Amino acid sequence: MPNPPLLRYTGPARLLHWTMAVLVLMTIPVGFILLDLPQGRLQDTLFDLHRSIGVLLFVLVVIRLGWRLAHPPPPLPDDLPAWQRAASGTVHRLFYAILLIQPIVGWWGTSAFGAPINVFWLFELPPLVSKDEAAAKQILGWHGIIGITLSVAIAIHVGAALFHHFVRRDAVLRRML
Repeated sequence: MPNPPLLRYTGPARLLHWTMAVLVLMTIPVGFILLDLPQGRLQDTLFDLHRSIGVLLFVLVVIRLGWRLAHPPPPLPDDLPAWQRAASGTVHRLFYAILLIQPIVGWWGTSAFGAPINVFWLFELPPLVSKDEAAAKQILGWHGIIGITLSVAIAIHVGAALFHHFVRRDAVLRRML
């Protein structure tokens, strides 16, 4: 009996997924590294880059959500246990929530810190709140916790994809390739 045709995500969905994956995997380490750098030009440039990527990710996740609503993902394998279906849905919803919330929390914290948000050196976003360094410290602490949560979700997501590919040997990973 021949294998059924591989049902894949649409081309735009795959492009958005991999573009966002690269951007997230760039911005998380930059976010942690820049905190350990001495104040100066390099740190300022990395802050601008980190913030710019955050703004871009916010725009891309809104586009991706719109695309996903109009173009549902291909179905998961029929023999997938219910708990894995639930876990998959939960992790995907967590990704969307984090990728929408994280840039806003970063913008809020940066505004409270009194720093500009220079988006790829093209324009500045207006501050969301007045300068309040005590509040900024707390808000940016939340931003860091959200970043760690995102890192854990990525590890779960990648681990699950590899499990499907190498252990279950199903088409779950190939749908996004």
